[in-house]
Amino acid sequence: MPGSRRKFLVVVDETQESRVALRFAARRAEHTDGVVTALHIIEPPDVQQWRGVEDAMREEAHAKAEEVLAQAARVVHDLNGLTAELVVREGKKRDALFSLLAEDRNISILVLASGIGSEGVGPLVSMVTGQGQNLYPIPVTIVPGNLTDAQIDAIA
Repeated sequence: MPGSRRKFLVVVDETQESRVALRFAARRAEHTDGVVTALHIIEPPDVQQWRGVEDAMREEAHAKAEEVLAQAARVVHDLNGLTAELVVREGKKRDALFSLLAEDRNISILVLASGIGSEGVGPLVSMVTGQGQNLYPIPVTIVPGNLTDAQIDAIA
């Protein structure tokens, strides 16, 4: 949109890959007068629980999401003084991501980092590069998940 600031969307969790993607997005936002939008997705439990247990699990998941997002906001602010937008969504990752992209048309780039473990590139990278890759309405930047802070700062 004309006159709006470019938004870099990062899905944040507690993985090393998330940390790399967040730093890259923060540095890109800094260099392009952009904004970082940090999204934490709370996935539904695999099994149905009793209502009280399910409610307790949901409350715990929301508390954890707030903690993860607060840490992400601190990282962004410490790197460049910017205030990150923080978003919590519940649901399957793909659905939550598409929902946010449909609602916020100012998000212009999704930033992900590839997995560094033996499990492969990671579920989010697999999701956006798999069958649904042409469904994403914005560019996706995938950075290597094993980059050091200095390497990220040099290329972002």
